[in-house]
Amino acid sequence: MKNLMLVTTLAAMSIGSLQAAGRDTISVVGSSTVYPFATVVAEKFGKKTNFNTPKIESTGSGGGMKLFCSGLGVDSPDITNSSRAMKKSEYDKCQLNGVTDITEVHVGFDGIAIANSKESVQFELTRKDLFLALALQVPNPDGSKTLVDNPYQNWNEVNPDLPAMRIEVLGPPPTSGTRDAFAELALEGGCKSFDWIKAMKKTDKSGYKVVCHSVREDGRYIEAGENDNLIVQKLERNPDALGIFGYSFLEQNDDKVQGSIIEGMEPEFDSIADGSYPISRPLFFYVKNAHSASIPGMKEYLSEFTSEAAMGDNGYLLDKGLIPLSADARAELRKSVSEGTKLVMN
Repeated sequence: MKNLMLVTTLAAMSIGSLQAAGRDTISVVGSSTVYPFATVVAEKFGKKTNFNTPKIESTGSGGGMKLFCSGLGVDSPDITNSSRAMKKSEYDKCQLNGVTDITEVHVGFDGIAIANSKESVQFELTRKDLFLALALQVPNPDGSKTLVDNPYQNWNEVNPDLPAMRIEVLGPPPTSGTRDAFAELALEGGCKSFDWIKAMKKTDKSGYKVVCHSVREDGRYIEAGENDNLIVQKLERNPDALGIFGYSFLEQNDDKVQGSIIEGMEPEFDSIADGSYPISRPLFFYVKNAHSASIPGMKEYLSEFTSEAAMGDNGYLLDKGLIPLSADARAELRKSVSEGTKLVMN
Protein backbone atom coordinates (compact mmCIF):
# COMPACT_ATOMS: atom_id res chain seq x y z
CA MET A 1 0.00 0.00 0.00
CA LYS A 2 2.89 2.37 0.83
CA ASN A 3 4.47 1.72 -2.58
CA LEU A 4 1.16 2.43 -4.34
CA MET A 5 0.76 5.70 -2.40
CA LEU A 6 4.31 6.68 -3.30
CA VAL A 7 3.74 6.08 -7.03
CA THR A 8 0.48 8.06 -6.89
CA THR A 9 2.16 10.93 -5.03
CA LEU A 10 5.08 11.02 -7.46
CA ALA A 11 2.69 10.97 -10.42
CA ALA A 12 0.81 13.94 -9.00
CA MET A 13 4.07 15.78 -8.33
CA SER A 14 5.29 15.03 -11.86
CA ILE A 15 2.17 16.45 -13.47
CA GLY A 16 2.45 19.47 -11.24
CA SER A 17 6.07 20.01 -12.22
CA LEU A 18 5.13 19.53 -15.88
CA GLN A 19 2.58 22.34 -15.60
CA ALA A 20 4.94 24.52 -13.61
CA ALA A 21 7.80 24.04 -16.06
CA GLY A 22 5.41 24.93 -18.85
CA ARG A 23 6.87 22.60 -21.48
CA ASP A 24 5.08 23.76 -24.61
CA THR A 25 6.36 21.28 -27.20
CA ILE A 26 5.07 17.75 -27.68
CA SER A 27 7.80 15.14 -27.17
CA VAL A 28 7.66 11.97 -29.32
CA VAL A 29 10.18 9.10 -29.26
CA GLY A 30 10.34 5.54 -30.59
CA SER A 31 10.36 3.53 -33.80
CA SER A 32 12.55 4.49 -36.75
CA THR A 33 9.87 2.99 -39.03
CA VAL A 34 7.08 5.21 -37.70
CA TYR A 35 9.47 8.20 -37.51
CA PRO A 36 8.97 9.38 -41.13
CA PHE A 37 5.18 9.33 -40.73
CA ALA A 38 5.29 11.18 -37.40
CA THR A 39 7.73 13.74 -38.83
CA VAL A 40 5.43 14.60 -41.75
CA VAL A 41 2.42 14.92 -39.44
CA ALA A 42 4.45 17.10 -37.04
CA GLU A 43 5.58 19.41 -39.85
CA LYS A 44 2.06 19.85 -41.22
CA PHE A 45 0.70 20.32 -37.70
CA GLY A 46 3.31 22.99 -36.97
CA LYS A 47 2.50 24.90 -40.17
CA LYS A 48 -1.29 24.84 -39.91
CA THR A 49 -1.68 25.57 -36.17
CA ASN A 50 -0.30 28.05 -33.65
CA PHE A 51 1.33 25.25 -31.64
CA ASN A 52 5.02 24.42 -31.69
CA THR A 53 6.13 21.70 -34.08
CA PRO A 54 6.45 18.48 -32.04
CA LYS A 55 9.93 17.15 -31.34
CA ILE A 56 10.28 13.70 -32.93
CA GLU A 57 13.21 11.45 -31.96
CA SER A 58 14.11 8.09 -33.48
CA THR A 59 15.17 5.89 -30.55
CA GLY A 60 13.89 2.50 -31.73
CA SER A 61 10.71 0.88 -30.46
CA GLY A 62 12.32 -0.71 -27.40
CA GLY A 63 14.22 2.46 -26.49
CA GLY A 64 11.06 4.51 -26.90
CA MET A 65 9.06 2.21 -24.63
CA LYS A 66 11.75 2.48 -21.95
CA LEU A 67 11.62 6.28 -22.03
CA PHE A 68 7.82 6.40 -22.27
CA CYS A 69 7.35 4.07 -19.30
CA SER A 70 9.94 5.82 -17.12
CA GLY A 71 7.26 7.97 -15.49
CA LEU A 72 5.22 11.15 -15.79
CA GLY A 73 6.44 14.72 -16.02
CA VAL A 74 8.45 17.17 -18.06
CA ASP A 75 11.43 14.84 -18.53
CA SER A 76 9.40 11.99 -20.01
CA PRO A 77 7.97 11.81 -23.55
CA ASP A 78 4.28 12.27 -24.28
CA ILE A 79 4.07 9.71 -27.10
CA THR A 80 6.12 6.74 -28.24
CA ASN A 81 6.02 5.29 -31.75
CA SER A 82 6.36 1.55 -32.20
CA SER A 83 6.63 -0.92 -35.07
CA ARG A 84 5.16 -3.61 -32.84
CA ALA A 85 2.54 -3.81 -30.12
CA MET A 86 3.52 -2.89 -26.57
CA LYS A 87 4.79 -5.93 -24.66
CA LYS A 88 3.16 -7.01 -21.40
CA SER A 89 6.48 -6.46 -19.61
CA GLU A 90 6.58 -2.87 -20.90
CA TYR A 91 2.97 -2.29 -19.88
CA ASP A 92 3.76 -3.56 -16.39
CA LYS A 93 6.77 -1.22 -16.20
CA CYS A 94 4.55 1.70 -17.18
CA GLN A 95 2.03 0.78 -14.47
CA LEU A 96 4.78 0.50 -11.87
CA ASN A 97 6.04 4.00 -12.73
CA GLY A 98 2.64 5.65 -12.65
CA VAL A 99 2.00 5.67 -16.40
CA THR A 100 -1.38 4.02 -16.01
CA ASP A 101 -3.56 5.84 -18.55
CA ILE A 102 -2.33 4.92 -22.05
CA THR A 103 -4.13 4.95 -25.38
CA GLU A 104 -2.95 2.62 -28.15
CA VAL A 105 -3.18 4.05 -31.67
CA HIS A 106 -2.97 1.60 -34.59
CA VAL A 107 -1.52 3.73 -37.39
CA GLY A 108 -1.65 1.23 -40.25
CA PHE A 109 0.58 -1.48 -41.70
CA ASP A 110 4.09 -1.85 -43.01
CA GLY A 111 6.03 -4.64 -44.67
CA ILE A 112 9.61 -5.58 -43.84
CA ALA A 113 11.69 -5.54 -46.99
CA ILE A 114 14.79 -7.63 -47.62
CA ALA A 115 16.43 -5.41 -50.21
CA ASN A 116 19.62 -4.99 -52.18
CA SER A 117 21.12 -2.67 -54.76
CA LYS A 118 19.47 -2.48 -58.16
CA GLU A 119 22.94 -3.12 -59.53
CA SER A 120 22.69 -6.70 -58.23
CA VAL A 121 20.44 -9.69 -58.88
CA GLN A 122 16.98 -9.67 -57.28
CA PHE A 123 16.72 -12.41 -54.65
CA GLU A 124 13.83 -14.87 -54.42
CA LEU A 125 13.75 -16.10 -50.85
CA THR A 126 11.64 -18.11 -48.44
CA ARG A 127 11.42 -17.59 -44.69
CA LYS A 128 13.22 -20.93 -44.35
CA ASP A 129 16.11 -19.51 -46.41
CA LEU A 130 16.27 -16.48 -44.12
CA PHE A 131 16.25 -18.62 -40.99
CA LEU A 132 19.02 -20.89 -42.26
CA ALA A 133 21.10 -17.91 -43.39
CA LEU A 134 20.77 -15.76 -40.28
CA ALA A 135 19.90 -17.89 -37.23
CA LEU A 136 22.50 -18.38 -34.51
CA GLN A 137 21.96 -22.14 -34.59
CA VAL A 138 20.40 -24.23 -37.35
CA PRO A 139 19.46 -27.88 -37.91
CA ASN A 140 22.49 -30.06 -38.53
CA PRO A 141 23.15 -30.34 -42.29
CA ASP A 142 23.60 -34.10 -41.79
CA GLY A 143 19.83 -34.37 -41.35
CA SER A 144 19.85 -35.31 -37.67
CA LYS A 145 17.47 -33.58 -35.28
CA THR A 146 20.23 -31.60 -33.62
CA LEU A 147 21.27 -27.96 -33.69
CA VAL A 148 24.71 -26.68 -34.68
CA ASP A 149 26.30 -23.25 -34.87
CA ASN A 150 25.37 -21.76 -38.22
CA PRO A 151 27.92 -23.07 -40.75
CA TYR A 152 26.59 -21.34 -43.86
CA GLN A 153 28.77 -18.69 -45.49
CA ASN A 154 27.18 -18.36 -48.94
CA TRP A 155 23.56 -18.13 -50.06
CA ASN A 156 23.82 -21.15 -52.37
CA GLU A 157 24.80 -23.29 -49.37
CA VAL A 158 21.44 -22.43 -47.79
CA ASN A 159 19.55 -23.12 -51.00
CA PRO A 160 21.23 -24.24 -54.27
CA ASP A 161 18.78 -22.05 -56.23
CA LEU A 162 20.25 -18.91 -54.64
CA PRO A 163 23.29 -17.00 -55.95
CA ALA A 164 26.80 -18.10 -54.99
CA MET A 165 27.25 -14.88 -53.01
CA ARG A 166 28.56 -14.37 -49.49
CA ILE A 167 25.85 -13.97 -46.85
CA GLU A 168 26.04 -10.35 -45.72
CA VAL A 169 22.92 -8.78 -44.25
CA LEU A 170 22.67 -5.30 -42.77
CA GLY A 171 19.91 -4.95 -40.22
CA PRO A 172 18.66 -3.20 -37.10
CA PRO A 173 19.83 -3.85 -33.52
CA PRO A 174 17.85 -5.72 -30.82
CA THR A 175 16.28 -2.46 -29.55
CA SER A 176 14.48 -2.00 -32.86
CA GLY A 177 10.86 -2.96 -33.44
CA THR A 178 11.86 -3.91 -36.98
CA ARG A 179 14.31 -6.45 -35.53
CA ASP A 180 11.60 -7.84 -33.24
CA ALA A 181 9.13 -8.12 -36.10
CA PHE A 182 11.72 -9.67 -38.43
CA ALA A 183 12.55 -12.29 -35.81
CA GLU A 184 8.90 -13.12 -35.20
CA LEU A 185 7.62 -13.03 -38.78
CA ALA A 186 10.61 -14.10 -40.87
CA LEU A 187 13.01 -16.11 -38.70
CA GLU A 188 10.36 -17.88 -36.65
CA GLY A 189 8.31 -18.38 -39.81
CA GLY A 190 11.23 -20.29 -41.30
CA CYS A 191 12.09 -22.00 -38.05
CA LYS A 192 8.60 -23.53 -37.86
CA SER A 193 9.15 -25.26 -41.20
CA PHE A 194 11.14 -27.85 -39.22
CA ASP A 195 8.47 -29.94 -37.47
CA TRP A 196 10.73 -31.10 -34.65
CA ILE A 197 11.65 -27.51 -33.76
CA LYS A 198 8.02 -26.42 -34.07
CA ALA A 199 7.10 -29.12 -31.54
CA MET A 200 9.44 -27.50 -29.00
CA LYS A 201 6.96 -24.64 -28.58
CA LYS A 202 4.65 -26.95 -26.62
CA THR A 203 7.34 -28.50 -24.42
CA ASP A 204 9.96 -25.75 -24.06
CA LYS A 205 8.55 -22.36 -25.09
CA SER A 206 11.57 -20.33 -23.95
CA GLY A 207 13.99 -22.70 -25.65
CA TYR A 208 11.92 -22.58 -28.82
CA LYS A 209 12.09 -18.78 -28.84
CA VAL A 210 15.85 -18.80 -28.34
CA VAL A 211 16.29 -21.14 -31.31
CA CYS A 212 13.89 -19.29 -33.60
CA HIS A 213 14.72 -15.67 -32.72
CA SER A 214 18.47 -15.65 -32.05
CA VAL A 215 20.59 -14.08 -34.79
CA ARG A 216 24.10 -15.24 -35.64
CA GLU A 217 27.01 -13.16 -34.31
CA ASP A 218 29.85 -14.14 -36.64
CA GLY A 219 29.70 -11.14 -38.96
CA ARG A 220 27.18 -12.48 -41.48
CA TYR A 221 24.49 -10.30 -39.86
CA ILE A 222 25.72 -6.77 -39.32
CA GLU A 223 23.90 -4.45 -36.92
CA ALA A 224 23.65 -1.16 -38.80
CA GLY A 225 21.88 1.01 -36.21
CA GLU A 226 18.39 2.51 -36.09
CA ASN A 227 18.85 4.72 -39.16
CA ASP A 228 17.26 2.90 -42.12
CA ASN A 229 18.52 5.54 -44.54
CA LEU A 230 22.06 4.59 -43.55
CA ILE A 231 21.36 0.97 -44.51
CA VAL A 232 20.13 2.12 -47.94
CA GLN A 233 23.32 4.12 -48.43
CA LYS A 234 25.47 1.11 -47.50
CA LEU A 235 23.58 -1.09 -49.96
CA GLU A 236 24.35 1.39 -52.72
CA ARG A 237 28.05 1.06 -51.92
CA ASN A 238 27.96 -2.73 -51.55
CA PRO A 239 25.88 -4.52 -54.24
CA ASP A 240 26.62 -7.92 -52.63
CA ALA A 241 24.85 -7.08 -49.36
CA LEU A 242 21.18 -7.31 -48.39
CA GLY A 243 19.45 -4.95 -45.96
CA ILE A 244 16.42 -5.20 -43.69
CA PHE A 245 14.09 -2.20 -43.27
CA GLY A 246 10.48 -1.07 -43.57
CA TYR A 247 8.57 -0.93 -46.85
CA SER A 248 8.29 2.85 -46.63
CA PHE A 249 12.08 3.19 -47.01
CA LEU A 250 12.03 0.78 -49.95
CA GLU A 251 9.37 2.85 -51.69
CA GLN A 252 11.19 6.11 -51.02
CA ASN A 253 14.43 4.68 -52.45
CA ASP A 254 13.10 2.50 -55.27
CA ASP A 255 15.49 4.18 -57.71
CA LYS A 256 18.41 2.72 -55.73
CA VAL A 257 17.28 -0.56 -54.14
CA GLN A 258 14.93 -3.45 -54.91
CA GLY A 259 12.94 -5.68 -52.59
CA SER A 260 13.48 -9.43 -52.59
CA ILE A 261 10.59 -11.67 -53.59
CA ILE A 262 9.47 -13.60 -50.49
CA GLU A 263 7.65 -16.86 -51.17
CA GLY A 264 6.44 -15.57 -54.51
CA MET A 265 5.29 -12.16 -53.24
CA GLU A 266 6.97 -8.81 -53.78
CA PRO A 267 6.80 -6.17 -51.03
CA GLU A 268 4.11 -3.97 -52.57
CA PHE A 269 1.24 -1.85 -51.29
CA ASP A 270 -1.51 -4.36 -52.16
CA SER A 271 0.33 -7.48 -50.96
CA ILE A 272 1.08 -5.88 -47.59
CA ALA A 273 -2.46 -4.50 -47.21
CA ASP A 274 -4.11 -7.86 -47.87
CA GLY A 275 -1.57 -9.85 -45.83
CA SER A 276 -0.29 -11.98 -48.70
CA TYR A 277 3.25 -10.63 -48.31
CA PRO A 278 4.64 -12.92 -45.58
CA ILE A 279 6.62 -10.30 -43.63
CA SER A 280 4.10 -7.57 -42.84
CA ARG A 281 3.22 -5.95 -39.50
CA PRO A 282 1.04 -3.35 -37.80
CA LEU A 283 2.40 0.05 -36.73
CA PHE A 284 1.41 1.89 -33.54
CA PHE A 285 1.97 4.82 -31.29
CA TYR A 286 1.10 5.11 -27.61
CA VAL A 287 -0.24 8.22 -25.88
CA LYS A 288 0.40 9.24 -22.28
CA ASN A 289 -3.06 10.61 -21.52
CA ALA A 290 -1.97 12.20 -18.24
CA HIS A 291 0.00 14.73 -20.33
CA SER A 292 -2.86 15.64 -22.68
CA ALA A 293 -4.25 18.43 -20.51
CA SER A 294 -0.82 19.90 -19.74
CA ILE A 295 1.03 19.87 -23.05
CA PRO A 296 -0.36 22.39 -25.55
CA GLY A 297 -1.53 20.87 -28.81
CA MET A 298 -1.51 17.18 -27.90
CA LYS A 299 -5.18 16.65 -28.67
CA GLU A 300 -4.85 18.59 -31.91
CA TYR A 301 -1.75 16.62 -32.95
CA LEU A 302 -3.60 13.35 -32.36
CA SER A 303 -6.53 14.66 -34.37
CA GLU A 304 -4.21 15.55 -37.27
CA PHE A 305 -2.43 12.18 -37.24
CA THR A 306 -5.68 10.19 -37.26
CA SER A 307 -7.46 12.42 -39.79
CA GLU A 308 -8.56 11.22 -43.22
CA ALA A 309 -6.24 13.86 -44.69
CA ALA A 310 -3.30 12.03 -43.10
CA MET A 311 -4.13 8.31 -42.94
CA GLY A 312 -7.15 8.00 -45.23
CA ASP A 313 -7.21 6.16 -48.55
CA ASN A 314 -5.79 9.25 -50.27
CA GLY A 315 -3.97 10.67 -47.24
CA TYR A 316 -0.58 12.30 -47.40
CA LEU A 317 1.01 9.51 -45.31
CA LEU A 318 0.41 7.06 -48.15
CA ASP A 319 2.97 9.05 -50.14
CA LYS A 320 5.46 8.04 -47.45
CA GLY A 321 4.60 4.34 -47.74
CA LEU A 322 1.93 3.85 -45.07
CA ILE A 323 -0.53 1.02 -45.74
CA PRO A 324 -3.83 2.34 -44.33
CA LEU A 325 -6.45 0.74 -42.12
CA SER A 326 -9.92 0.11 -43.53
CA ALA A 327 -12.38 3.02 -43.45
CA ASP A 328 -14.36 1.38 -40.63
CA ALA A 329 -11.22 0.74 -38.60
CA ARG A 330 -10.12 4.36 -39.06
CA ALA A 331 -13.48 5.64 -37.85
CA GLU A 332 -13.28 3.41 -34.78
CA LEU A 333 -9.71 4.56 -34.17
CA ARG A 334 -10.67 8.25 -34.23
CA LYS A 335 -13.42 7.55 -31.70
CA SER A 336 -10.99 5.68 -29.46
CA VAL A 337 -8.41 8.49 -29.62
CA SER A 338 -10.92 11.29 -29.01
CA GLU A 339 -12.29 9.43 -25.98
CA GLY A 340 -8.81 8.53 -24.72
CA THR A 341 -9.65 4.83 -24.51
CA LYS A 342 -7.46 3.26 -21.85
CA LEU A 343 -5.21 0.34 -22.80
CA VAL A 344 -5.69 -2.66 -20.52
CA MET A 345 -3.48 -5.76 -20.51
CA ASN A 346 -4.35 -8.62 -18.18
